[in-house]
Amino acid sequence: MRTTRRPLAVLVLVSIAVCQGLQHNDIHVHGEDVDARVDERSQYGALWPLPQKVRVSGVSFKLTSTSFRVVDAKESSAGSGCSLLQNAYRRYYEYIFGSFARKPGHSKRKDAGPFELAELQVWITSPDCECDSYPSVTSDESYELSVNQPYAVLKAPKVWGALHGLETFSQLVYEDEYGAKTINSTSISDFPRFAHRGVLLDSSRHFLPTKVILANLEAMAMNKFNVFHWHIVDDQSFPYLSRTFPQLSQQGAYHPYTHVYTPADVKMVIEFARLRGIRVIPEFDTPGHTQSWGKGQKDLLTPCYSGSSLSGTFGPVNPIVNTTYTFMSQFFKEISTVFPDAYVHLGGDEVDFNCWNSNPDIRKFMDQQGFGRDYGKLESFYIQRILDIVTSTKKGYTVWQEVFDNGVKLKPDTVIHVWKGNQQQYQAEMANVTSAGYQTLLSTPWYLNRISYGQDWRGIYKADPQDFKGTDEQKKLVIGGEACLWGEYVDATNLTPRLWPRASAVAERLWSAKEVTDITDAYSRLSMHRCRMVDRRIPAEPLFSSYCPREYKGI
Repeated sequence: MRTTRRPLAVLVLVSIAVCQGLQHNDIHVHGEDVDARVDERSQYGALWPLPQKVRVSGVSFKLTSTSFRVVDAKESSAGSGCSLLQNAYRRYYEYIFGSFARKPGHSKRKDAGPFELAELQVWITSPDCECDSYPSVTSDESYELSVNQPYAVLKAPKVWGALHGLETFSQLVYEDEYGAKTINSTSISDFPRFAHRGVLLDSSRHFLPTKVILANLEAMAMNKFNVFHWHIVDDQSFPYLSRTFPQLSQQGAYHPYTHVYTPADVKMVIEFARLRGIRVIPEFDTPGHTQSWGKGQKDLLTPCYSGSSLSGTFGPVNPIVNTTYTFMSQFFKEISTVFPDAYVHLGGDEVDFNCWNSNPDIRKFMDQQGFGRDYGKLESFYIQRILDIVTSTKKGYTVWQEVFDNGVKLKPDTVIHVWKGNQQQYQAEMANVTSAGYQTLLSTPWYLNRISYGQDWRGIYKADPQDFKGTDEQKKLVIGGEACLWGEYVDATNLTPRLWPRASAVAERLWSAKEVTDITDAYSRLSMHRCRMVDRRIPAEPLFSSYCPREYKGI
């Protein structure tokens, strides 16, 4: 499930010309800042996340919109029929030259001059380029990039690595002092440190328009994230429009027509993500966090009691009636066909036992099962049934750490998602999960909905999912992590600037080598990367007092 990682070997030869070429991306800092100074520009320019191996020389070439083009190499297994790559070529051409640039194909192509770079040739080396496939946890995302005259070459075994290589190539392009697009002779060999690099967005507490989700998928690709964890439903609303159970969103969404994700919307998100090498993993969290489910599915939730009388309120999913499991079987069968990824997130966190404890039928069932008053055992009983149902749909599953903590019997390939506690506690949890032989993801230090005044990205950047006491074999079971943005105080108006560039700090931690920890160097590169996102119409918030050559123009 995890590709082999090599140690970092970054070799850089940067001339004065490179630094001068980056001066228009400089971040001029006013006021006091303990970590960043204007003269501490990174030798790696604006690369983010930092590749595993980089070699840059002082020799530079120009790129012009009328002569430069991105093409398939003659030897490539992916030709003009690979729409994923053809779309990416157009996208990155516009990133480099702007959407109004004259493309070579739309006019007579001018020959490149003696100091110009004529082409970027993309060479997919494997017989199966996976152009029409979906990315997975085992996808090969490696690539090699060589920039020299008369052309640059991007080699990758699969299209997923080529997508990352195109992003890196675009990050190497800068404007010289006259505004001419310039790139230095460069050699890069790159691959991700972790296979799972995710962002969680919550579309239940506040509905997120599809357009906002797509914009953030675009930003994810710019940061080499490869998993969109879609926390699509929760207590507050059920915006997923189910073909099998349409009454779930009809009754459970904030509005049955304007605040739902139709099958066409979901399909659009999945395909938009695929074209950028991003997996879409939906989360349908049960038995807690399900108040919105109960509005459209009769008898799904547990009736709560006040003394000997019904209180009129409902608790978690009712785990003792067969109708619950009949419904869940049909529902997850649909989910397995709608979402192509091999995994689904099943939640399992924060189950309130008070309602179960108040219900006489539940207590009677507990006695029959010999559970006593240990409601953790009842939760485990329910979760086990759900896991069996999802397994029957041929899906793997991820669960929040409580499921592991409560001793539920899990398949060996279950992924445990760690989110609770302080640093000492989450590191102990990572050690416990991996010592039991399970793969794990970390999110605890990357709850980006928690905000504070100042440069909180630095703490985000310093956290490492493998920093816990354990063997090398345990460390290999850490497949990555996720930045989470929960939606209590976030909607379309503030989601993107709250997420970026703070999530970029997580992106580098999960992609680059473990040894990449220089916070001053990171500040320089991230400041320029943030300006690049702004230039690409992503309203990423500033790290500190600064300016961008091309500021965000608003909506």
